[in-house]
Amino acid sequence: MKKDTDNWAEVEATSRAALPDSILDYIEACKGDPEFKSQLISVLHKVQGHFGFLGEEQLNAVAQLMQIPTADVTGVATFYHFFRLEPQGRFMIRVCMGTACYVKGANDILEKLQKELGIDVGETSKDGLFSLEVSRCLGTCGLAPVVMVGDEIHGGLTPDQVPALLEEYIGKAHEAESVAS
Repeated sequence: MKKDTDNWAEVEATSRAALPDSILDYIEACKGDPEFKSQLISVLHKVQGHFGFLGEEQLNAVAQLMQIPTADVTGVATFYHFFRLEPQGRFMIRVCMGTACYVKGANDILEKLQKELGIDVGETSKDGLFSLEVSRCLGTCGLAPVVMVGDEIHGGLTPDQVPALLEEYIGKAHEAESVAS
């Protein structure tokens, strides 16, 4: 959509309302670059950093404000593995599937996590607490098999230890809620 269309003021206002001032300021600063559309990835990183994911409303706002076709913005967001189009859980669980971890039973741990959480890789639990991913290597082979929850490493796990691990983080979530209220 071009800025000279009849409803540009409305489109611009709606787009600006979808993003925080810090991102709007960043987009404006990028416009000083003769190739400012090449800043799309950095803008999307900032949007995801603020919201935790790239929602349709935010993708449309970026497209309008940067005057880039929505299909192109969505194409970039879906092409790069780093970007998320759905909200992720409060705790990101990454199961290492590197050689050492795999040989020592990481797949069994992954299956137990999937069963306990009722989700598949790439999904978030219904309560919004956990998202599940696999990783090629977490760089802690001596502790294999390894699961990373947030930025905490848990090594030498067995499938039988998975319920207690999840309970630990459920407890942390409840503690945080108690402090907040």
